[in-house]
Amino acid sequence: MNVSNQIKKFRERDGYSQEFLVEKMFVSRQTISNWENDKSYPDIHNLLIMCQLFKISLDELVEDDLKNGQIKSIKKELDFWTWMMIIPIVLGSVLIGPMTHYFYWLGMGITYLVFLIGIIASTKLEKIKIKNDIETYDKILAFINGKDPKKVQKSKFRDIWTSSISFIFFVGVIIGISYLSIILTDYFL
Repeated sequence: MNVSNQIKKFRERDGYSQEFLVEKMFVSRQTISNWENDKSYPDIHNLLIMCQLFKISLDELVEDDLKNGQIKSIKKELDFWTWMMIIPIVLGSVLIGPMTHYFYWLGMGITYLVFLIGIIASTKLEKIKIKNDIETYDKILAFINGKDPKKVQKSKFRDIWTSSISFIFFVGVIIGISYLSIILTDYFL
């Protein structure tokens, strides 16, 4: 939480001691110390009093906490949809051999449905990335680390090169796993 740092920063900026805040806010010195050391969080009433004392808005006092909460929420959503994309695609690649061996066309259809789940998850992942303006890997890293993705320098050539290599590698791995699955299924079954 960053409110603790903000309280200390604004208190020191205005030259207030912890005792001064104790008198103005009717709380104990221990409470102020706990807020500044991130051991507890002030309630909304005390946040508003501090805003008046420091002559700042509530947004300035808690902005970083809100931003960090949003970043954590979006990161959690990105992680979920990334796994929802990877697991079905890898699972479909591994199962394509046994499914087609035992169930023929029905097995192929089931495998394609598993792939479809991964593709749907990847489109959901892309929508999240577009909504938050994080289309390159560098921007994703900046976003996850709490930095502004718009400030990341980008090179069109590097973006195209990285995207091409990533796509070729990903498709190659999936085709390789699928081919290995088919060969091993035919060999052992």
